[in-house]
Amino acid sequence: MENLSRRRLLSLGAALGLVGVASSAPAWASAGSATADAAAGTGPQWIWDDLADPLMASMLDNGHVPAINTAWASWVNNNDPLPGGLPAEFAAYLGQVDKLPSWADRAKLTRAADFNRRRDTYLFMLYGLGSGIMSTVIPREARSVYWSAGGADMQDRAAKTFTFGYDLSQLGAFEPTGQFVVTANKTRVVHAAVRHLLPQSPHWRAVADQSVPISAADILVTFHSLGTYVHRKLLEWKVPFPAADQEAFLHSWQVAIHLLGVPDEYIPQTWAEADKQSAQVLTPILTPTTEGIELAEDLLGLTAQIDLGVTRGFLNEFVRYVLSDEVGDWLGLKRDYAAAALVRTAWPAYILFREGLSPVVPATFYMVDQFVRALAMLFLNRGSSGTSTPITIPTGNRPD
Repeated sequence: MENLSRRRLLSLGAALGLVGVASSAPAWASAGSATADAAAGTGPQWIWDDLADPLMASMLDNGHVPAINTAWASWVNNNDPLPGGLPAEFAAYLGQVDKLPSWADRAKLTRAADFNRRRDTYLFMLYGLGSGIMSTVIPREARSVYWSAGGADMQDRAAKTFTFGYDLSQLGAFEPTGQFVVTANKTRVVHAAVRHLLPQSPHWRAVADQSVPISAADILVTFHSLGTYVHRKLLEWKVPFPAADQEAFLHSWQVAIHLLGVPDEYIPQTWAEADKQSAQVLTPILTPTTEGIELAEDLLGLTAQIDLGVTRGFLNEFVRYVLSDEVGDWLGLKRDYAAAALVRTAWPAYILFREGLSPVVPATFYMVDQFVRALAMLFLNRGSSGTSTPITIPTGNRPD
């Protein structure tokens, strides 16, 4: 049984483009193994957010959140001044964290933004139909999302999640006129609010294996389902990815994770470290849950709003293509073998033509290209805005 489980993990890890072998001793970045830390009750799985968590508990308990949501609606660009009308304690917190870390490399961030712009098509598909659906088979993430307020409106929740990756991918994301620093700080506050609210939900407590959600370890797992996964898939698809672009792409994610409150010592310093960490802390935990299956159906159902001649079978098979048949089976995605053949021939041909590696325009090029664009816009504020998606702090959990 142990050998069978190990083979399953190796197979799944290979299908997801993750390298390395899962072991019983997770390594958290260059700080070394977390095993000893875990036994002592420390390490990233025992770290939440000492700055934001007590603040948001106070803001929620004292009824300040509606006023904060109103006040910071106009706070969008990185160079926007902090809005007025905020509680003094909350404004002081934002003033403390609303900045890049001292080790941020502006040149690498600029290069990463340019890379993201040139590869936005692949990023849309991998973040949306790869990472987005993978999140539904990460048990802690699926249960936290489902039982929080956002789980009751998945299109709005998907728009907010998509905004994080979209703003990170924008040209000038970290520049004064970009939006990512603000988006990251708002997301960090939302995480803190959820940490206070979810433990009050009897539904979440009944299925959770932790007393407080969204630890630093959980955020790192999510990073691997996004950045590490995308990095490996782009290499697997043979998309041109020079070493300098790879380094810059990682650096943008390092800054992003820092802005979410993860201690720097646990952030992977190289892609080799990230791959090793991912194989140890992401691949082994992937499994279906009742909540995740429903979330996946909700997310894939959203794309029914796109009428471009793309069937649900195409979506199901694309998910299987980028995540594996095993994940597809977990989620009950019905097979469409004609669509499977189309995906496995059209997508590689699409990449070859886009990258100038083939002079032949695939017959399906226009269909695939339009679908990618429509999918991206669908998740941007319900398709009504291509510039920003409002992020609001919840005041409760999923309604009964």
